[in-house]
Amino acid sequence: MRALSEVHAVVPAGIDDPALPSGGNAYDRRVLDGLRALGWSVTEHPVPGPWPRPDAAATACLADLVAALPRESVLLVDGIVASAADGVLVPAAQRLRLVVLVHLPLGVTTPEAAAAEGRVLAAATAVVTTSAWTRGVLLDAYALTPEAVHVARPGADRAPVASGSPDGGRLLCVGAVTVHKGQADLVAALALVPDLAWSCVLAGALTREPDVVDGVRRQLASCGLSDRVHLVGPRVGAGVERAYAAADLLVLPSHVETYGMVVTEALAHGVPVLATDVGGVREALGEVGGGLPGVLVPPSNPAALAVALRSWLTDPGLRERLRRNALARRDTLSSWSETAGHVSAVLERVGGR
Repeated sequence: MRALSEVHAVVPAGIDDPALPSGGNAYDRRVLDGLRALGWSVTEHPVPGPWPRPDAAATACLADLVAALPRESVLLVDGIVASAADGVLVPAAQRLRLVVLVHLPLGVTTPEAAAAEGRVLAAATAVVTTSAWTRGVLLDAYALTPEAVHVARPGADRAPVASGSPDGGRLLCVGAVTVHKGQADLVAALALVPDLAWSCVLAGALTREPDVVDGVRRQLASCGLSDRVHLVGPRVGAGVERAYAAADLLVLPSHVETYGMVVTEALAHGVPVLATDVGGVREALGEVGGGLPGVLVPPSNPAALAVALRSWLTDPGLRERLRRNALARRDTLSSWSETAGHVSAVLERVGGR
């Protein structure tokens, strides 16, 4: 193990809150713990506030903690904070070694935030992204030096293989119930295949966008699917492991995904994936000798999603092929220690070590 080095990490408050699981929080936790395992001294600075739309108190809190850091400190900031804090971080980048970890570029979903995000990323010594797709988006959108923008894809923990049911009817969708995650599209698609045998679990936070959750519940009631689609709230730890173990197919109907960690989580259990072809999802899905370990469909298209669901549910040969491909892809998934290693290499260069 090499000599200890220090990094200060700014993360959103609630990173470890089991009621608010997210891919970004999970990534941050695994990377920070991985850096410690590699010998880094990691000081975490959770910042409260409604990021990425901070109020004055949240911005002041961030400003105070950044001002207290010694000159030349290596500062790693989660993008949900950094992209909305140009007033604090751009000046600070003149005396600190700023590294921004971008999960979802804020300008993708909130165009009016793009200018501030661009200023922060341009001021940073280095930028770490969670997919090649995200890196490409940033280079296209902002005047960044390509050599300063790096990729550290999420890892996955290989798990026991899900047993699977003969008819493939146990569907699982993992993600907070929000507009961008597309659960309303999935319900609309399921309403087009009511004649087939299936059940569906929607596992994810129900508090992020309550109006969307209410809309999905009304949609289920009007389609007569309330007894077949179950909103079970967030699942973490053993709970989410049980959900994957019981699933035949992961369905990810997102409108936006920078990578789609749930894709590799499902594949780590040998569970095939039906997903929208957005962002870095194809990158996460990967490809093996036999082809894709799943099916990709256009986003915001319930009809296409329904066609794919019908094929999965009625074609045993398709199910067998996708399960076989998922098992092959499971063997090629990278680990979280590899992810931490990529981030560590960036920090070493930034810190001059």
